[in-house]
Amino acid sequence: MERKQVDDGRSAAAERPGRASPTCLFLLGAVAAFTGCAHIGPKTIPVDRFDYSTAIADSWKKQTLLNIVKMRYMDLPVFVDVASIVSGYSLQTGVNVGGTVSSAKAVQGDFLTAGAQAVYTDRPTITYVPLTGEKFLKGLIAPIDPKNIFYLMQSGYAADFLLGLTVESLNGVRNRSVGSGGMREAEPEFMRVLQLLREVQTAGAVGMRVEEDKSKGATGVLFFRREDVPADVAEKAAEIRRLLKLPLDQQRFSLVYSPARGGENELAVNSRSMLQILGAFSTYMDVPEEHLEDNSAVPAFERATPETRQDVARIRSGKDKPKTSFAEVNYRGYWFWIDDGDLLTKRALTAVMYFFTLAETGGTDKLPLITIPAQ
Repeated sequence: MERKQVDDGRSAAAERPGRASPTCLFLLGAVAAFTGCAHIGPKTIPVDRFDYSTAIADSWKKQTLLNIVKMRYMDLPVFVDVASIVSGYSLQTGVNVGGTVSSAKAVQGDFLTAGAQAVYTDRPTITYVPLTGEKFLKGLIAPIDPKNIFYLMQSGYAADFLLGLTVESLNGVRNRSVGSGGMREAEPEFMRVLQLLREVQTAGAVGMRVEEDKSKGATGVLFFRREDVPADVAEKAAEIRRLLKLPLDQQRFSLVYSPARGGENELAVNSRSMLQILGAFSTYMDVPEEHLEDNSAVPAFERATPETRQDVARIRSGKDKPKTSFAEVNYRGYWFWIDDGDLLTKRALTAVMYFFTLAETGGTDKLPLITIPAQ
């Protein structure tokens, strides 16, 4: 009987190596699935594309706002572009499987071990280009082409907002201005023209087109409609011509850049440069009192009254960082921001960013690069 028990025991030991517990089978299946063929590249495109575009847009807004604030302090505006983003990913995986088959008399019995490891690396390289050089400087100080301004008006931007921000004068009638360390409010005639242009634009009675001429090149033309125009709208268009000292019997005027009045068939537009637009925008900023008292910032409109001052934007300031904002920057110990609910100022900041594109401040020259690998 004892011999038979020993033989049965050996037979049982011989059967153990062929067994596989449910836990072992699960581990083997998980490892096989983990190490199977998988592509991480396609899955990163939706995330990276939106995350990087959002980050670039936010940084562009903050950079523009910071330079507007710096203009009020007579500080140097600096612009840096994101030239390229190279995002590299790597995924290294490994698996190890081991086991022990014990003899019949072993105490520990048979067992199986399995393990897996993975190393994921995300290493983006971002290249920044400081905007410098002759072309950038010319784009910053050269006036914007008047027809590009009226292009934006034709595309739907309100005439009073657009011209109030980008134009220094229309046919000699002057807008609000900042220069030579001082500020000047707009002439009443200019503000009235902007109001009337907005109303005529809403009625669809004013338009703009580009005409090609072999000798003069492309010329922007502003025209007032005669046909199918209500009498009150026609009268508003006539009042615009009277205020700008334009011939009342003409409906078509060529757009030309000039600080003074143009010819009989011309509308002289003294358009601003990007530097002037930034300076004009900075006049709508709430400057901390201590910075006005120590003369570190340009003073506000001292002679302006509630009746004459026309704000198209507002940049707020305070010691504490705002909880919600469209864009905020910290400068000289204060926070400057645009309220997220201030649609007028949000539109103005977005328009300024568009104007940078119109000003052609970029260049094809080889510029110094700053490459920062984010690891």
